[in-house]
Amino acid sequence: MTDTNTDETDFVAAPAPNEQVLDKPPRARVEDAVEESPRETMGRKRDYLEGFLQKTPDTEAASGPGGKLQQDVVAALKEIYDPEIPVNIYDLGLIYGVEVSEEADVIVTMTLTTPHCPVAESMPGEVELRAASVPGVRDAEVNLVWDPPWGPEKMTDEARLELGML
Repeated sequence: MTDTNTDETDFVAAPAPNEQVLDKPPRARVEDAVEESPRETMGRKRDYLEGFLQKTPDTEAASGPGGKLQQDVVAALKEIYDPEIPVNIYDLGLIYGVEVSEEADVIVTMTLTTPHCPVAESMPGEVELRAASVPGVRDAEVNLVWDPPWGPEKMTDEARLELGML
């Protein structure tokens, strides 16, 4: 059997009538409210995140992911078109990656639509020449891969629109 008197609970008792009570804080009054017009209350406040997202970095890296050199190489690859399909090879999804080292060496990983593509012998060489011709690139190399295989889902929306697949 448990004893209910041993249960210790902290209670806060009200002050006795003869005890001195500290001053109560003043109550809020309607007259004390700050007057704001509906335009100030309902208007859009300044969006600090928007300015932060639009700011460009102070120093732009020449190499590395997202650097100017990588963007220039991608722009050069977008000038190469598949001879059978009127879409550039980048938007077609044949370029899997463009890596730029600190020494300005470029490695392009790409595939072709099929291993029996008519330009299977010439396309990787053209990609290598085009990447190497970008100002600032020291050397370019193309790695032709077949895994993962190319599929229409790798195309950009612009390429699908161009081919009437949207």
